[in-house]
Amino acid sequence: MKITNIRLRHLSGTMEVDGPFFEDRLLQPTDIYEEFRENRRQIGNRGSQVDDKIFNVEQTFVQIDTDEGVSGICAGGFAGMNWHVWQLKDLLIGRDPLATEFLWDIMHRTSVHGRQGEPMMAISAIDNALWDLKGKWLGKPVYMLIGGPCRKTMPAYASMLGHNVTDMGLVRERATMVKERGFTAQKWFFRHGPMSGHEGLVKNIEMVKTLRETVGPEIDIMLDCWQSMDVNYVVKLASAIEEYQPRWIEEVAMPDRIDSYRKIRDKVNIPVSGAEHEYTRWGFKRFMDAEAVDIIQPDLNWAGGLSEVLKISAMATAYDLITIAHQGVTPVGMAWSASQSPDPHPIRRDATQARRTGLPLRQEQRPDARQRQPNRLRRTWLWLRDRR
Repeated sequence: MKITNIRLRHLSGTMEVDGPFFEDRLLQPTDIYEEFRENRRQIGNRGSQVDDKIFNVEQTFVQIDTDEGVSGICAGGFAGMNWHVWQLKDLLIGRDPLATEFLWDIMHRTSVHGRQGEPMMAISAIDNALWDLKGKWLGKPVYMLIGGPCRKTMPAYASMLGHNVTDMGLVRERATMVKERGFTAQKWFFRHGPMSGHEGLVKNIEMVKTLRETVGPEIDIMLDCWQSMDVNYVVKLASAIEEYQPRWIEEVAMPDRIDSYRKIRDKVNIPVSGAEHEYTRWGFKRFMDAEAVDIIQPDLNWAGGLSEVLKISAMATAYDLITIAHQGVTPVGMAWSASQSPDPHPIRRDATQARRTGLPLRQEQRPDARQRQPNRLRRTWLWLRDRR
């Protein structure tokens, strides 16, 4: 079997919602500047609100075709990734798609100036699509090919990204709703950072206090700083919210500031997680060697794909670290989670916008669960032309 073509498949459509899909945005690194702090635009959003009932969605997928009619597909990252997929196409045409380790190695060795960011997202998408192809060709779910299953169900936490975090009445309402739907853990996102001053700090603390009072002691609360804080601020914030017993505090600084992570971890009594914006085993090894985090969070669509995250998570066990995949709700994320021991990999993310879509939610999902697709989809092919 040989690879005959690599294409980009762009899907767009609409999703029915009940009010704004994104009520508010999270804290962002550019919020150190007032003009960005007051802007409600969210970095990386791939969708737009039409009205109170309709939200536009779009996604590009990498599809790999073979001479035996078997294809593999995987959702890609950001738009800039498409160029890098095109650059890798000629390298892969005519090769055995089942040789995933070899193909990853030559893509990585070829991308001498692309070891991070969108070039690595392209390698990740291609690698994940190759695993999808391999599973179809062998007639087995991917988690069976990588050691699984290690569990019959996977505990999930509700990601509250996009929910209002400044109106405590809405915070209580959303937290109660998700608890009643069966989730035993929720992740919330701070809206204020160091440049919002004491007032912003008080609002962050108030959100955490409100959450704990609302859900009670039995529900885990995780808190995301989205790489937008600094050492002094996080230490002060963590000291104030420690009594509310967060399960972890996430992405406390920008990803290359590993020394800041280590300083924070040494000074706070809340587990520190991070590295979702890190890439490859060599990038994650920096965090591990520095003892900078308690929990690592590789993204299978960014960090190098399934082939690489298997290596990252295996390496993490030697450092006695917990690995929880970022965007674990994706098909490849669920395959990885199902194959891993529940000891160092206890939970995965389940993205939910339940109030605004009315979709059913479950606190646990089985390894073969399928994700509901947006309705009224439109399809476009983005052809990767030969460079000749």
